[in-house]
Parts: sequence; C-alpha cells; structure tokens
Amino acid sequence: MTQQEIYQLAIQMGIEADLRGKKEIEKILKRTKEKYKKMSKEEKEEFDLERLKNPYSDTRILVPTNKNIKRVLVGIDIGVSEILMADRLGKIDLIISHHPSGKALAGLDDVMKMQIDILASYGIPINIAESLLKIRIDEVARKLSPANHNREVDAARLLGYGFICLHTVCDNLVTQFLKKKIEKEKPEYVEDVLKLLKSIPEYKEAIKIGAGPKIFAGSLENRTGKVILLETTGGTEGSPQIYRYLSQMGIGTIIGMHMSEIHKKEAEKAHLNAIIAGHISSDSLGMNLFLDELEKRGIEIIPCSGLIRVSRVSKK
Repeated sequence: MTQQEIYQLAIQMGIEADLRGKKEIEKILKRTKEKYKKMSKEEKEEFDLERLKNPYSDTRILVPTNKNIKRVLVGIDIGVSEILMADRLGKIDLIISHHPSGKALAGLDDVMKMQIDILASYGIPINIAESLLKIRIDEVARKLSPANHNREVDAARLLGYGFICLHTVCDNLVTQFLKKKIEKEKPEYVEDVLKLLKSIPEYKEAIKIGAGPKIFAGSLENRTGKVILLETTGGTEGSPQIYRYLSQMGIGTIIGMHMSEIHKKEAEKAHLNAIIAGHISSDSLGMNLFLDELEKRGIEIIPCSGLIRVSRVSKK
C-alpha cells in the first residue's frame, strides 16, 4: 500500500463509523465546498484544501512519502523520541500516530463541532449544544495556540520518514464498536457496564497496569438507565455544563475515555453515572480496528508509545 491509500482507507472507515451517519457527512462536505467556492482569492490561498474531502481536521498526512509501505511504527503519541526509535530500528516505511501533531493538532478544536450533532441526537436542543460547545471549542483553540505544533513533523521530515496521524477516524471506530456492544448486551447496572468493558482485550491489558475502566461518578449498584457514549470521539472533552441537560433528557449513564475534575463534579451534580473506560486503552482499541485492515493487506505493525496491540485478524 501507499501512504495515500492508508490515509484514504482511514478516512473511509472513519466516515462509515461516524455516529452522525454517512449522509450527514456528505452534507457537511458539500457545505464546505459551497463555502469554498464563494471565498475570495486570498481566503482560498489560506484554506486547507484537504477539508473538501476529509471532514476530520485532526487526521492528516504530515510528511508525505512515496514508499511502498510494508512496515509501520505506530504509537498513541509520536514524539521526537519515537521518531529516533524508528531510525534506530531501521526498515520503517511509515510512522503513524493516533494523537495529532502539526496542522492536525492546530485543527483539533474544529473537529469538536461534531459533538454538537451527537448531543442533538441524544435529545439536547441544537441551540443549547451549539452555545455550550462554542465556549469550550474557543477555550481549546486558545490552549492549542501557543503549542510547538511542528516539532515532531520537523523531526520526521529531517530523518526522511513519512508521518501521518489518525485521530478522530479511529475514535469513531472505538465509539461505534462500544455502541454496538452496549446495544447488544443491554447492561442494567453500572457493574454490568464495567464487566462488559473488562471483557474487551485492550481494557483487560490496561487493568494489569492500573489503567483499566473506572467509575468516576455513581456506584456499582446503581441502575444504568439509558447509556450513551460521550466524548469518546470529537477531539476532546466538551462542555461540563452539558451534563445537566443530558440528565433532563433521560440519560442515566455516560461512558467516556477520560474526565477532568470539573467535568466529574458536574456529572455528579447532574446525578449521572460516569464510567471512564480508559484513555490509552480506548485509543488502542480504535487504532487496532484500523490496523487490522493494514495487517490483512500484509503490512507489519510495530507498536510503541503505549499502543496495546491486539489483532483481531484470523490466523487461518
């Protein structure tokens, strides 16, 4: 496979797993194209053309390569140290990061807009979702602004490695995977949700290092009520003010990847059960669902940087 083929496959799989549905993604891309046509020459020069075909601003080719990809180094976070590791290992054709770097990191706040549509699907009025998310998106944008976005990108370029990051596309995969499991097993108690999560290999491995699923709000004996996945995709944590509205919509339990102290307190105030599946383990699950497709195509996967590699490819 080429780097471009891997990238396109990731986008395709991300769209197919998106909670908003393929038709909604097509509408978003169409709207982006229409807005682009109306831009001035100066605006078009500043516009990221990738947005016309890729709806995920945190998933990008950061350093292109024309190599035939046979062996990839893959990590949850790729820093300069991992790129030096690739150089030490040798025979690495491509480096893949889950978390974004470069322009993909700079664009992380933009992908958070998808949370508005997801919240609306849970019953939150769209005007409330938009209002609260705008505050949080602006906050994230300001926080990202002073970052040294291109540090890892420069290192990969100088050492001659192709480099891509696959963030929301893989977060969509883990979200859809967990959604189907929950809908199939219909857990009645919080304890049942934890058992469900702990039956998944990536979370089993995370338990061994003290990073497995945990209850952040509520208790094991609480009944779940309606269970939803919240902030397992869409960039990063949304507004902590949204929890009271979710509670009012009949949501009883939320499952996330991680949760700040402020978010935890607001979830408790809203009488929600909050279960944190685990950040790196959830990211690993999402990445693995994609990496299995590369493995099927004969690409060797070298995991690093916290990636809990579990292959679901039949060895027959």
